[in-house]
Amino acid sequence: MSIRSEAAIPDSQLARAVTEFVRDNETELLFNHSTRVYLFGALAGIHRGLSFDRELLYAGAMFHDLGLMPNYGSTDERFEVDGANAARSFLKAHGVPEADVYTVWTAIALHTTPGIPVHMHPVVALVTAGVEMDVLGLTYGDYSDAEREAVVLAYPRTPDFKEDIIQAFYDGIKHKPATTFGNVKADVIADKEPGFGGGNFCSIIRNSRWPNGAHAPGCGCGAHG
Repeated sequence: MSIRSEAAIPDSQLARAVTEFVRDNETELLFNHSTRVYLFGALAGIHRGLSFDRELLYAGAMFHDLGLMPNYGSTDERFEVDGANAARSFLKAHGVPEADVYTVWTAIALHTTPGIPVHMHPVVALVTAGVEMDVLGLTYGDYSDAEREAVVLAYPRTPDFKEDIIQAFYDGIKHKPATTFGNVKADVIADKEPGFGGGNFCSIIRNSRWPNGAHAPGCGCGAHG
């Protein structure tokens, strides 16, 4: 049982550097998860008939959760942005063209924003496709038994992966809950902290400094005293 060659991890200097860097800076859980994200994403690209750069997809997949790690997580940015920024620094240091760096940055930054990446550049779409398969199983039936088994055999899921990955998400974001507003990760904090209220979009609108009514202060209409 093997992974089809069109989806295999690229055998290039850049890909080897990505592997070494991420292996050194992530947990085994996240490293294996990220590698499966690449493989499921690449297979999704083949299934969909997309043309994609395997090196860029690999970089996006491997860095997509790096922002969960203490050494790369900020105090006030979404973890997706932290991972995207880390990837940008790494790729620029390795001479990757700016346009390609931006594609990878975007793929990582948007990987938890459902419904948008699928309409974008193949690398952006396929990083999210890999995440949606490995974490959520949304497209489980789109892969053959042989494909799923080959990926998991090469990069195993832990026996309790579902709970392990939720815990990893929580550990990486619990110190900055405000960054989960409007983001699926708010559900992670609510799961671990039942009293968590989080932000509310409607409350922000209602409590903004804008006055009610059709006119703005200072407009000269005489309605504001």
